[in-house]
Amino acid sequence: MKRLIFVLILWSFNSLLFSQYNPYEIQQEIANTITASELKDHLTIIASNDFEGRETGTKGQRKAANYLAEQFKMMGLPGVVEEGSYFQAIAFTRERWDDINLNINKKRFKHQWEYYAYPNTNSDKKVEAKKVLFLGYGIDDEKYSDYKGVNVKDKVLLIYDGEPMNRDGISHLTGSEEASTWTSNWRRKAKTAYEKGAKAILIIDNSFKKNLQDFNKYLLSGGMRFGAGEFPEKNYANNLFISTEIAKKIMGKNYNKVIKARDEIKVSGKPINVKLKSKIELNQKKAVRQILGSNVLGFIEGIDEKLKNEVVVVTAHYDHLGKKGESIFNGADDNGSGTSSVLEVAEALVEAKAKGHGPRRSVLCMLVSGEEKGLLGSKYYAEFPIFPLENTVANVNVDMVGRVDEKHAGNPNYIYVIGSNRLSTDLHKINEAANKNFTNLELDYKYNDPKDPNRYYYRSDHYNFAEKGIPAIFYFSGTHVDYHKPSDTVEKINFDKMEKIAKLVFHTTWELANRDERIKVDVIGKN
Repeated sequence: MKRLIFVLILWSFNSLLFSQYNPYEIQQEIANTITASELKDHLTIIASNDFEGRETGTKGQRKAANYLAEQFKMMGLPGVVEEGSYFQAIAFTRERWDDINLNINKKRFKHQWEYYAYPNTNSDKKVEAKKVLFLGYGIDDEKYSDYKGVNVKDKVLLIYDGEPMNRDGISHLTGSEEASTWTSNWRRKAKTAYEKGAKAILIIDNSFKKNLQDFNKYLLSGGMRFGAGEFPEKNYANNLFISTEIAKKIMGKNYNKVIKARDEIKVSGKPINVKLKSKIELNQKKAVRQILGSNVLGFIEGIDEKLKNEVVVVTAHYDHLGKKGESIFNGADDNGSGTSSVLEVAEALVEAKAKGHGPRRSVLCMLVSGEEKGLLGSKYYAEFPIFPLENTVANVNVDMVGRVDEKHAGNPNYIYVIGSNRLSTDLHKINEAANKNFTNLELDYKYNDPKDPNRYYYRSDHYNFAEKGIPAIFYFSGTHVDYHKPSDTVEKINFDKMEKIAKLVFHTTWELANRDERIKVDVIGKN
């Protein structure tokens, strides 16, 4: 009996001592449950050959989803989808090229070498034309229109990507150095060409080699859209991105005339078109099938009755590129690292709740599929949310945090922070304070620059939340030589670095979930 009384007194003393901790001490103690060894345990399983590269719609992706759901279940988290499921099922339409070829003046060019095209913005079609019309930038806007007074019905159009900028780098559409949506959303050009009746558009890509490399995952894996979607033949003129070498072949003897026209457009802001005699033969045929993917949801309900209906969403995509022949794209960094980090953050929040310390708001830890197919899993959730978007406070997104890029070689204690100030100055300040108080990483904002040519802000799952007006922050440690290659494997991961970043993710999420006032959307303008 004396021994029992002693134990109870000791337990009461420890509980009292813990309850008297200041908030920083509580955070630090909970954050310390996030460890490099546990991150490694998760990642070793997620990026194993057993999961066959986790390509959306495959057996490997389903095995990965089951593993993640089992982890949430072991944490004691409830299933919050229909009938207590952890899975938000998504029907995807998957499209690959069955056959695609392009002949210009009887010379055949090679797809994914000299030109490329996305299956999901093209329809099955044969195009033959003896003439091509150079139509500037293919823009139809109040301030500048290449289509004004021009009949393009049944024509093949040759256009430049981007938009006309004068010698000072000022756009003729926006009147500033900031480009318009005609640059950021090239599909707008394909849709306009379709509406005007054009047969096809050939887009001259001035960064052809770089873009081909950057977007190779979409071309290798095939495009997807969720549900039946809108069929491209009802929306877009068939479209190809071509190298400057192909463009020269099309221009032929009129090459100098076209270049002069382009330069005059840049100077004057007035459209000019040029008729070209060039024989085009284009054949595009797709293989289309329906497949099923799923987002995996782990929900930690808030403990504050007034705030628990507000939700902070923490995301990472768990899908990757799958198998190509005998090669398995294990995707340890992309994005097994982010997936493992979110699991550890979820477990830390569960630990905090078990000790009576929050979170006050609810936190949804969501691992999404379809990212490699065009951010489709997060887009699906943003369109069909489990919890109302108006109650969604912020999105904290983790994508590739396990390696060190060339810029930071020899200094792994850094993280690229993207999007934190695009919609909310509160979110930016919260992350800065969390890092100063706890993790002391170098916060690198290089890729947060609106002029970043890589456009990473638009290339991970946070963007689908930001597009809905929800403040979002994206943690990213940069690319490396193994990016989107079978060599992206577990033994190359820096787990000590991952631990620090996962702790920063936790601390930022903690503050978002526990502060008295919801963060405000106070940045107005294009995001």
